[in-house]
Amino acid sequence: MKKYPTDLSDNQWQFIKKTLQLGERKRKHNLRTIWNAIHYLIKTGCQWRMLPLNFAKWQLVYYYYKKWSDLEHFDLLLSKLREHVRVKKGQNAEASLGILDSQSVRWGNNKALNSYDGNKKVKGIKRHVIVDKNGFLVAVMVTVAHIHDSKAVMLLMRVLRDMLCSIKVIVADGGYRGEIAELVKKGFGYLIQVVMRSDDKKTGFKPTHKRWVVERSFAWFDNDRRLCRNYEFLLETSENMVKLAAIKLLLNKI
Repeated sequence: MKKYPTDLSDNQWQFIKKTLQLGERKRKHNLRTIWNAIHYLIKTGCQWRMLPLNFAKWQLVYYYYKKWSDLEHFDLLLSKLREHVRVKKGQNAEASLGILDSQSVRWGNNKALNSYDGNKKVKGIKRHVIVDKNGFLVAVMVTVAHIHDSKAVMLLMRVLRDMLCSIKVIVADGGYRGEIAELVKKGFGYLIQVVMRSDDKKTGFKPTHKRWVVERSFAWFDNDRRLCRNYEFLLETSENMVKLAAIKLLLNKI
């Protein structure tokens, strides 16, 4: 069988199999090949129907993708991977600090959900994410592009709370200052620490303290062709693609 750079190594597959408790039974197509197909799709940005023939049929790959999504296996695997890599780096397993930001993403076809972000002049969707201090994904929520960050943050906080995450302080830019920070503190107990950018042109570009980490995370996402444009019909699918990209990144760090 032809090997692709996105194929799982033995250690990566053992981690997935152990975390998701994938039982051993006779199958025509090993579940490892299903994961290889999903990673190939994320990296190359191809359509489900255009998966190479040396993988399982695309209908079977999509069946397992949908099944694991409905069972919230992607959330579980992402959490366990993030904890494993953090411990490997000598950090606490669970993050106490999060960095919050959004990314407007252009639409990839005329069937995908979209609207217009007048601020960034982008027609498409907007990804609202929280990452830890390493840039590893903690929570993601996708909206159409015209939704302002201050409107979406309350929904994102619900996602974070439902994950039973240990985050206490969230670093964000000026778009989250003022009343919204107070509402988040009262409603969810998270302290939003606003870090403003310096506009001093004489000193040139300087990365904003802590906030630059989430910008690097967006750059990581853009390395995967499935994420550099939005091709998905459903916002839930767009969220899953971000989670799978984050899983692929963390698997390369175990």
